[in-house]
Amino acid sequence: MIIGIVAVAENLAIGKDGKLPWHYSADLKFFKETTTGNAIVMGSNTWRSIGKALPNRLNIVLSRSAISAENGVTLHSKADVVSLVNYLNCDVFIIGGASIFELFDDVIEKWFVTEIPIQVEDADVFMPKGFTDGFEQRDKVELEDGLVVYTYFRSKL
Repeated sequence: MIIGIVAVAENLAIGKDGKLPWHYSADLKFFKETTTGNAIVMGSNTWRSIGKALPNRLNIVLSRSAISAENGVTLHSKADVVSLVNYLNCDVFIIGGASIFELFDDVIEKWFVTEIPIQVEDADVFMPKGFTDGFEQRDKVELEDGLVVYTYFRSKL
């Protein structure tokens, strides 16, 4: 299954200056527990912001250029990633950034969306309004610090 996972501020902000504009241990713990043992797909900017391969996950960097993804795999197209899904015995999590979420919006089957209870006025990366349109909320989990994770599944057509 191809799954999007994102933490979003009230104003749809997801990034600032190449980083997350907040630090919530509960969100990081949820991300780690949810993605461990699976594959994660990110763009080159997200790869650089993380700075290393995340352990116990297949790290896939999507980049048109020849980026060195030490301890990870570099693929060059969405089609490459989608083809790989058929050979993996795990879920594939799309973890960002914004252009990668947009690129995969038509194949994401499920979303984990952590709502961050702040406005980030000086953010420079945002999720598009309505990115969960066409999905139905099926679960809600409350984390510490007022964070809420909503699980959405693509609606049947």
